Amino acid sequence: METVKLNEQQRKSRRGRNIALGVVLGVLCVIFYIVTLVKISGMGG
Repeated sequence: METVKLNEQQRKSRRGRNIALGVVLGVLCVIFYIVTLVKISGMGG
């Protein structure tokens, strides 16, 4: 299997994207958690 060699700039770019993706996923999880708590507590309508 052939592996692709990334230069330093590509590695930094990929790492930045991965961190951004992780942050977005974390924020989505928090939003879903809060929405669920609100619905369960009966304040959601």
